[in-house]
Order: sequence, then structure tokens, then C-alpha cells
Amino acid sequence: MADFQRSVPDSRSFLRRGPSILARSRIDLWLLLPVLCIMGLGLVVLYSGAGASEEAVNKQLLRYGVALLGMLIMAHINLREIERFVPVFYVIGVLLLVAVLLFGVGAKGAQRWLQVFGMPRFQPSELLKLAVPLTVAWYLCGRTRPTSFGNTLVAFILVSIPVFLIAKQPDLGTALLIGASGLFVIFFGGLLWRYVMLAVFAGAAGLPVLWSFMHAYQKQRVMTFLDPESDPLGAGWNIIQSKIAIGSGGLTGKGWLQGTQSHLDFLPETHTDFIIAVLAEEFGFLGVLLLLFFYVLILIRGLIIAGKAQDPFSRMLAAGLTMTFFVYVVVNIGMVSGLLPVVGVPLPLVSYGGTSAVTLMLSIGMLMSIRAQRTSRRMRKV
Repeated sequence: MADFQRSVPDSRSFLRRGPSILARSRIDLWLLLPVLCIMGLGLVVLYSGAGASEEAVNKQLLRYGVALLGMLIMAHINLREIERFVPVFYVIGVLLLVAVLLFGVGAKGAQRWLQVFGMPRFQPSELLKLAVPLTVAWYLCGRTRPTSFGNTLVAFILVSIPVFLIAKQPDLGTALLIGASGLFVIFFGGLLWRYVMLAVFAGAAGLPVLWSFMHAYQKQRVMTFLDPESDPLGAGWNIIQSKIAIGSGGLTGKGWLQGTQSHLDFLPETHTDFIIAVLAEEFGFLGVLLLLFFYVLILIRGLIIAGKAQDPFSRMLAAGLTMTFFVYVVVNIGMVSGLLPVVGVPLPLVSYGGTSAVTLMLSIGMLMSIRAQRTSRRMRKV
């Protein structure tokens, strides 16, 4: 009888089996699946938007591979262990932005890139998309909540420095996105509503000042947004053709590779900023709805991870990264549909390009890391 009892596994040890493959890999399936669906849909639309170019699709596949690898590496990093290095990351990012203004490489009227010792050029502002929310979360996590006016002011200054330097390049779209990422972290850090209202009124009062500092082409974009028909063959051409493409798609679209606006070169930047207009024309309202469904899944999952995070730093960071990702979507779709001025913001994980995809996937990896920390703590308690 004793030998039999020794041979029967203890029920508690049976329940405490090793973690699953997904748990060991720290991959969150509810985040990964919609990301892969967006990438797959993006490749289909990119093939059409790039003029049936297999080369563009192959290059984008390679970039997706690098981005997914970066996500996997980031998911295995304990963010709490690197928290003390966050200020160094922020300072390096700011110094690189200063270097861009002094020694940067220009293209299309903007000076946004650095090229060192013959290496491929890179855009330091992309680093700040991660450094700013990390730094603001690091600063506020050790402060009492609700956040005092002094701490809010310091956090706002931390956000404003890189935003100002990026706007000087000029790159207003990226500056606004980085500013939004920092402001979301401040809000989720326990910002009092009276400070929110004060910021709204201050922002409204500062619009005339902002207008005076804007470049001529930026002012033209705002005026075109207000009345694109005032220059239908010039500044208003892009928005007008984009609206035509979106409207002509109807409910189900014209069919893959059958878009006339894109394939007859009426629609500009069909593989980058205006790629959702190609999706709307060829797959219709239902195609756009499917893409938005995947984006909403990422939004919901990210906010769930933020709500269940174990510490203030992780909670603020997860919420800030999630909302910033969603702002990308809103700004791009609003821009292409004529609801917002054109600011050159790509559609996340769909538009052609590698730097933005890598940055976004690193933020997804951070969300997975935050979720994995909670899971590992729960398993240790069992």
C-alpha cells in the first residue's frame, strides 16, 4: 500500500506543471494574433498599392521579420530591471536629436536622419517614441498620486524637450505622436481633472502662437484641410483623390488589383501614408471594418494588460503605449479621409517602411513583457 501511495503523484504537484510553451516564450497570443492578421492584410494591400511589386512585398516581409524578432527580444526583458537605465536612454535620445539639427542628413525639405561612418542612415526620433513614455512613467511611478502640479510640470517638460527638437526638423506629425505618448502616461499617472481642463484651455489659447511658428507648407496643409477644393489641382489634390478612392469602393470594393485611383496614379503615396485608401477602394467598407476590428482587439488587450499590471510603472507604460498605438490609427485614417490635416503619419503595420514597424513591435513586446511579469508572479504563488 505504501509503495502504491508513493507511485501516485501528489495532486498539488500535478497541478503545478511547468508553464506552457507560450508562457515560457512570454508571448501573448491575444496580442500576437491581431498583429499577424494586420501584417497579412497589409501585405495584400501593399502588393496592389506598390503596383504589383513583389520586391516591395519581399522587403516588407524582411522588415516584419526584424520587427517580430525585436518584439520577441523585448518580451523577454524584465522592464523593472532596466528601469534605472531609462534616464540614460532618454538623454542619449535627446542628444541624438540635437545632433540631427547640427549634422543631420536632409531629404524632401526636412532634416530628420543621422548617418554615422557610412552606416545606413536612421531616424533618432523613432527612439523617442519609446524613450518618452518610458521616462515619464519612470519619473511618475515613485511619486504620490494624484500627481501634484510640480510633478506634472516636470513630466510635461520631459515631454516638451524632444517634441520641440523634432518639430524643428521639421516633423510635426512625429512630434505630435511623441507628445501624445508622454501626455497619455501623465494622464494615466493620476492627473487631476482640473489640470486636464487647464491644459485644454492653455492649448486653445496657444494656437495662435503655434501658428506663428509653423512653416509655410504646414500652414498650407491646414488651409487645404479646411478647404481642399480651393486648390483642386495643387495642394488639395491628395485629399480629393483619396476621398474619391474611399467613396468609390462602396460596401465590398472593386476587387483586389482593380482600383482605378491607385493603379492609374491619381492617388499619391499608395504604399505608405495613403495605403488605407487603396484598401477602401479595392475591399470596400467591409475591408476597412475588418482592419479596424484587428486594431480594436489590440487596443482592448493592451488596456487589459495595463489594468492588471502589478506596479505603477508598468501600468502607466502599458496604458500610454496602447493609447499611442491607437492614436497612430486615428491620425492616419483621419488624415486620409479628410477629417484631419495631412501630417505624414503611416498606418501602423500596414504602410510600407521598416523603422516605424520595428518601433511599434518593440512597444508590443513591452506589453507582452508586462503581461508576462504578472503571469510569472501568479505562478510562483501557486
